[in-house]
Amino acid sequence: MSSPANNSQMLYVNASDARAFIEGVLAGNGVPQENAIIVAQCLVEADLRGVDTHGINRIPSYMARIRQGVLDPNASPTLRQITPAVAQVDGHNGFGFLAAHTGMATAIRMARDIGVGMVSVKHSNHFGMSAWVVQQALDAGMMSLVFTNSSPALPVWGGKSKLMGVSPIACGAPAGKGRPFIVDMAPSVAARGKIYKALRRREKIPKDWALDKDGKQTDDPAKALEGVMLPMGGPKGSALAVMMDVFSGVLSGSAFAGQVTNPYDPSKPADVGHFLVAIKPDLFMNLEEFKDRMDYLYQRVVGSDRMDGVDRIYFPGEIEQIMKEQRLQRGIPLVQAEVEALNKEAQRVGTDSINASAPTIRSRL
Repeated sequence: MSSPANNSQMLYVNASDARAFIEGVLAGNGVPQENAIIVAQCLVEADLRGVDTHGINRIPSYMARIRQGVLDPNASPTLRQITPAVAQVDGHNGFGFLAAHTGMATAIRMARDIGVGMVSVKHSNHFGMSAWVVQQALDAGMMSLVFTNSSPALPVWGGKSKLMGVSPIACGAPAGKGRPFIVDMAPSVAARGKIYKALRRREKIPKDWALDKDGKQTDDPAKALEGVMLPMGGPKGSALAVMMDVFSGVLSGSAFAGQVTNPYDPSKPADVGHFLVAIKPDLFMNLEEFKDRMDYLYQRVVGSDRMDGVDRIYFPGEIEQIMKEQRLQRGIPLVQAEVEALNKEAQRVGTDSINASAPTIRSRL
């Protein structure tokens, strides 16, 4: 893969400035303020954690869907309680961030009352980085499972055409003195958003990420988007993608089996489904014992004997947490083309441009 743009080519934006910019663009496109705040927080959280594919750079594609009439900027999710431990959220074709936020808040409430809460979400949209939903549960002291389905990008194992989405599986658990456990991973070799990022930045991709439309390996992101992503671990990654469709699409009543609309397709609503679970960590022991056990697990993992050439072992989610600490100081990196695309959205609705500048604080992971 070609080297990313170096620091002299990068511009940096402060996290609070990024949130304010997003809120302004969203408000200019008819999104209620209380909803715009949630969307902005979720997008910036992705950028802070280094998941640039699911951060502020998604704004142009989201705004395009609003203009095309396939995403409702005014929609707010509604809740239907099914049992004391089960609920369903209808996203009403609004932002997926709002539906997922309501869903996890509901799951947390139920878990506090009876130990576990499960929420199915229907008629939603892309909700960005799954880890922010996991973090919502962690902030409430909860363990969580976060599933979603997505538009076709992967063949099933043995197939050659797009059918399953690159649908992330995510989960988390709080800790005591150590870092919390956070997993957020796609069932593909790489997230599809990384292909779009490489295309924007005119970079090549590793040849084992995707196939072109003729079924050949490619390092060209444009050709990769015309073809298919490759599942990680062959049939294992394929099975995980199908699992996401079962729990998120089939169960919720949303689109499934290749029927979720691509977020860049203006023909119809996406109809994404999600599946969210919150669990009290002190169901089988007191909370301090649970946290002590998590801290012990953390120490055992990061203190493992290292293979040759490895300087440090990280706990799942730890690299992203370190990145967040750095970017809160340094800012969120953007290339000039990305800044221009964002400012074009600001100009459309007459809000302030994004305040991006050369870095003043540098640090290394």
